[in-house]
Amino acid sequence: MTDRAIVVQGKARPRGAYPHARRAGDLIYVSGTSSRRPDNTFAGVSVDELGTTSLDIREQTRAVIENIRDVLTAAGSDLADLVSITTYLVNMNDFGGYNEVYGEFFDAATGPSRTTVAVHQLPHPHLLIEISAVAHRPVTEEE
Repeated sequence: MTDRAIVVQGKARPRGAYPHARRAGDLIYVSGTSSRRPDNTFAGVSVDELGTTSLDIREQTRAVIENIRDVLTAAGSDLADLVSITTYLVNMNDFGGYNEVYGEFFDAATGPSRTTVAVHQLPHPHLLIEISAVAHRPVTEEE
């Protein structure tokens, strides 16, 4: 059985002692992923000249899914291999915007199973969403 940690160069470094993903046999477990960029800024966050912060659930959701896609690509997989997604929203009032963007990437017939829960907070006050995922991709002979 193949078991290896996956840390993707050029992506935001995990904020703790964990990899972006871990392959265990035919399964790839993607750690909780946010819209954080490699420079530690966040997609979906803008601050005006007076310091007023605006957070955009649609832009954050899109960035999170694209970050997950990049992690899966580094693991030799892609979004089509996802079998399960768990989404953490700070506010369920953001569910509509999240669900709209989610539908741009997945559909009910071919997409992964999904659980969405509300949480009190995430590791940074600018984060509205975090997603963890599991993909199934058979190990190849090269691995």
